[in-house]
Formats: sequence, C-alpha cells, structure tokens
Amino acid sequence: MSSTTNTSAHHTSTIGAPSRRNTELVLLVFAVVVPVFAYANVGLAIDDRLPSGLLSYGLGLGLVAGVAHLVVRKSAPYADPLLLPLATLLNGLGLVVIWRLDQSELLQSIKQAGTAAPRQLMYTAMGVALFVVVLIFLKDHRVLQRYTYISMVGALFLLLLPLVPGLGANIYGAKIWIRVGSFSIQPGEFAKIALAVFFSGFLMVKRDALALASRRFMGLYLPRGRDLGPILVVWFLSILILVFETDLGTSLLFFGMFVIVLYVATERTSWIVFGLLMSAAGAVGVAAFEPHVQQRVQAWLDPMREYMLSRQGVVGHSEQSMQALWAFGSGGTLGTGLGQGRSDLIRFASNSDFILATFGEELGLTGIMAILLIYGLIVERGVRTALAARDPFGKLLAIGLSGAFALQVFVVAGGVMGLIPLTGMTMPFLAYGGSSVIANWALVGILIRISDTARRPAATPTPDPDAEMTQVVRP
Repeated sequence: MSSTTNTSAHHTSTIGAPSRRNTELVLLVFAVVVPVFAYANVGLAIDDRLPSGLLSYGLGLGLVAGVAHLVVRKSAPYADPLLLPLATLLNGLGLVVIWRLDQSELLQSIKQAGTAAPRQLMYTAMGVALFVVVLIFLKDHRVLQRYTYISMVGALFLLLLPLVPGLGANIYGAKIWIRVGSFSIQPGEFAKIALAVFFSGFLMVKRDALALASRRFMGLYLPRGRDLGPILVVWFLSILILVFETDLGTSLLFFGMFVIVLYVATERTSWIVFGLLMSAAGAVGVAAFEPHVQQRVQAWLDPMREYMLSRQGVVGHSEQSMQALWAFGSGGTLGTGLGQGRSDLIRFASNSDFILATFGEELGLTGIMAILLIYGLIVERGVRTALAARDPFGKLLAIGLSGAFALQVFVVAGGVMGLIPLTGMTMPFLAYGGSSVIANWALVGILIRISDTARRPAATPTPDPDAEMTQVVRP
C-alpha cells in the first residue's frame, strides 16, 4: 500500500495595512500653511504690508517639514500620522510669534529681541536634523534598553554640568544653563530623555518586586529596602536640583515623570499618593530656606504686591506674573489680533517663559484653548502609542516621554496663568530656546519610532510557491 504526503515550506510576510503617510502629508501641508498665513497676518497688522521674509519663512518651514516627512515615510512607514504635523504646527506658530516680538521697539531698545526668530529657525532645523538621525539610526527602540544604567549616568552628568565652575551660568536666578561661546545650553532638556530611558529600563525589571510590596507605612504599600533605594535616590536628586540649581520646574518634571512610569509599571495607585507626598515635602522643605523659591511662591500668592514692589525698584521682586495676567485679561475671548498686543511689556521673558501670554493676549481664550488642545493631542497620541506597544519597555518609554511632555506643558502653562508658582521652564516648541526645541524634536522622533513598531503589521506565515512535493512510499 502506498500513500503520498505533501509538505510545503513556509516563510513569513506581512498583511497589507494602510501606512497613513498620505494622511500625514495632507496634515503637514495644513500645519505649514497655517503659520504662513499667521506670519502674513502679523506683517499686515504691524506694517500694513506683507513681511519681506514671508516667502523664505514658508519655504524654510516647508523644507524642514518635507524632509522630516520623507524620512518618516522611508524609515517609519507605519508610524502615527499625527505626531509630526502637530509638532510642526506648534513649532511654526512659535516662530511666528517670536518674529512678531522681534519687531517690538521696546525689546529692541533693551537688546532682548531683533534676531531671535532667525536663530529659532536655525534651532528648528537642528531639531529636525536630530529627529532624522533618531529615525535613521534607531531602527528598534528596544536597543535603548541595553543602555539603562548608562542613561542614568548620562542624565546625572547633564544635570550636574551647570554646577561646574566656569561652565555653568546663573540666568535670572536659575543655575540650569551652561555657556559655550555666545550660546547657552540647558542640559536638563536632554536629561529628561535619558532619564525616561533609565526609568523605563529599570522599572521593567523591577516592576514585579515593586508591585508585590512587602510592608505598609501609613496605609501605603512600600517595597523592600533594596528596591526602594532607587526611588529615594530619584527623590533626593530632585531635591538637590531644587537646592543647588534653584530650578523648581526641572525638579517637578523629573520626579513627576518617575511617579507616572512607576504607577504604570506597578498599577498601584498608592505610588501616586506616595510620590505627591514626597514631592510636596521636598518642595516645602526647600522653600523654607531658599530665597529664589520663596520669591516664586510669593509672586504666585500675591502678584500685584510683587508688581508694585518691582515698580518701586525693590531688588528681588518681579512684575512678570501680574503682567502675564493682564495680558490674558486684555485678550478676552477672541484676542486683540496677531501683532496687536503689548505682551512685549513683559520684556526679556516675553518670547520664552511667557510666550503663552502673547498667545493669550493676541488670540484670546479661544486661541489658548486651541494651543492646549494641540498639546493634548500630542500627549494622547503618545499614550495611544504606549497602549499599542507590544513590549513592556516600549510601553513604559512611550508613557514616560508622553508624561514628561505633559508635565512640562502643565508646569509652564500653570505658572504663566497663575495656577502654580512660576518655574522658569520653556513651553515646548513655542518658546524661544535651542535646547528645548532640539530635545523635543528628539522626543517626538522616539515616539514615532515606537509607534511604527507598534502599528507595523505582524508577520504571518504564507505558503512557499517554490516548495517541492515529496512522495513517501510505504510498503
């Protein structure tokens, strides 16, 4: 008796799925056209004519956006289609308002404006270049997990760099800058990415030990001592940043990001309470003896008093908080119109810390809500990427980066609007500052890489057309 059996070799392929790159391209055109029209609007409002640099601005923004899109299309074809257009739109609007403040005679007279917009466009090009480098050379985000502890060392180095004598610079009370020639760099903007990598890699390994707590303290579950050590180190580091660099914003950002990633990794709500208590205790303790932090708190509690003392020439008091509130108030619901506000009265911080006040005055409550909605969409797409990620490291890294971005927006917007004390950080993509825009473009690049991996169709086995038929003869 004989029988035949057919066997065939198999190989893997992927099921066709829409890459959404054409959708991204359409949204990207919209993200470039809107700032160009805003630029034209500002020129007409200031000089009753179209600005002479309108064409070069449009071509420059379109070029960097086009290059970024082509790289995403080639290197990350299944990435989220909204992240790049949203970042481009914010960056473009920020360039417009920075240029608008460059035209202020008041800011020019005190040498705080005039050349900020061209420099910011250069920083934007550098940021997109780093974005391209991330997508080309970071083929798989899981490679970053190998550098968990190296990232921690790198972040500590970046955070301590401003404290080096002769290199660090104290700018407006915060020691978070280093000077290289005529340029100043804020290393903390890059440290947040390195810390996100460290937190994600560390908590992916330790999450089971941290979730299965062995003791309770005041109703909160605590891990074993050897697992609690890194958490206390991060808390202590954030306090040191607050003490030695007098930077409340960076301290809140780093510790808050760690608590977010810790909560997602362990799924224990008690960690949020524990983190908030530790953060509040550290902030209150430092504020008890640090004059710069006390000044920020006082300006938050009574901005009018600070304004009057500053106008009287009393050293150590700031009028900016009250001026920002007046800018928001004068904007009303629809705003005064682009180019027709007076937020330049805030002076040196009008294009950096307080650029949101310019948007609030000239675009009104409607414009501010639109800006915050764009930020919210970026965070939402980051969280969606974390939910779709197939590996635990990717989930934690995406949520860490998204959480850091959201915290920075909240800290800056809350400070300018008077919800919390001022921190001195810059609004991502909108504010003037090379470190911020370059680091945030790198952050978006990593999120796009994770989203490409998460959305990429899974490989499925398909029959090999070249398979041979084998005949087996049995007696």
